[in-house]
Amino acid sequence: MHDIVLIGLNHKTAPVDLRECIAFSGDEAQEALGILKSNPAIEEVILLSTCNRVEILMAAGSGDAAVAAAQAFLGDFKQVPVARHAGAFYVHRGDEAIRHVFRVAASLDSMIVGEPQILGQMKAAYLVASQQKTAGVILNRLMHRTFFVAKRIRTETGIGDHAVSISYAAIELAKKIFGSLKGKKTLLIGAGEMAELAVEHLIRNRAGAIFVANRTFERGVALAETFQGTAIRFEEIAHRLSDVDIIISSTGAPGYVVDRAQVKGAMRSRRHRPIFFIDIAVPRDVDPEINRINNAYVYDIDDLNGVIEENIEDRRREAVKGERIVDEAVIRFRQWHESLSVVPTIKALREKIETIVFAEIQKTRQALNPSGDPTEAMERMAGAMVNKILHDPTKWLKGDGCRGGRSVYLDAVRKLFNLDDDSPA
Repeated sequence: MHDIVLIGLNHKTAPVDLRECIAFSGDEAQEALGILKSNPAIEEVILLSTCNRVEILMAAGSGDAAVAAAQAFLGDFKQVPVARHAGAFYVHRGDEAIRHVFRVAASLDSMIVGEPQILGQMKAAYLVASQQKTAGVILNRLMHRTFFVAKRIRTETGIGDHAVSISYAAIELAKKIFGSLKGKKTLLIGAGEMAELAVEHLIRNRAGAIFVANRTFERGVALAETFQGTAIRFEEIAHRLSDVDIIISSTGAPGYVVDRAQVKGAMRSRRHRPIFFIDIAVPRDVDPEINRINNAYVYDIDDLNGVIEENIEDRRREAVKGERIVDEAVIRFRQWHESLSVVPTIKALREKIETIVFAEIQKTRQALNPSGDPTEAMERMAGAMVNKILHDPTKWLKGDGCRGGRSVYLDAVRKLFNLDDDSPA
């Protein structure tokens, strides 16, 4: 039976600067999956990289060998001395790996319990793995169960009640700085999901004009139109710093989008009115050196922890119900995983066929007429057995069960039953 193992780090175990070093862009993730899958120690792999975590989920013949291969890969690909940061990495095996994946998807392990973004990020990571063909039977099944469990927890508990998210926490922090957001001008850098959520909270707090700067100008225009804001080009950001009050940045840029020199220049024309940056990107978009400028304030993801804690107490109580659902799901997945072993599968197959055979024998005995032809009865019984034994395999082969891999399944059936053997029976 294959081992299921996971190695990673997150907001609880690693500071933002280390997470920045380990984070993967979209193109890097695709390349990484190819390299990992080519390692003989790893049979299946999925890579999840978000603002708050980087995790490598694997199925392998030897979990220890797979973990060692993943560690070596991270050190080489990211040029980071993994051994020096060993305390920041965690390794989960078997049930604990499965439990961890379920908890992450259900946002039970998130900085903000109940936040919805992580499930979408996991689905996106799985899609990339599917496209790269690095997820197989085990991880495919695990991810489908993961999405089911996450949906069930959100439906059956109140974990998603009371809108709380990274963006919400950012707006709450802005309110504490300014007292009120009424009339405050805001610049959103990046037009992704985080930015959209921030806009919703800003509108509810009656903020003033909202500007959107995005690498893809059309995407910025589309977002701005939804709330009657104004789209600007990326090149205009430095100029706009002179008159906005709040800047929320969430791009995927590899370097700083706003640097100290730009803000220092803008402060003169602002006459040193306060300017507030919330950087929710990894790697960071806003130069932390801006904090050294008078009346300029920069907060990154790690700074949001305090705000978040004030908003999630209710969700923590609901999370207890979610943990119970996770525990049940882990047991069921383990049972399925163990069923992949040869012995249980053979035993289950034998028991199913014996059940069919004995049921037909009993039925024939009850229906057999002492004066009737026993040969005819036996032939009917044999026909019924054949039909029932082959019902499910026939339905699978003729239906959509093996869609996309029909030739593989047909070849497997012919080999299983030795259909191409020309020797006499």
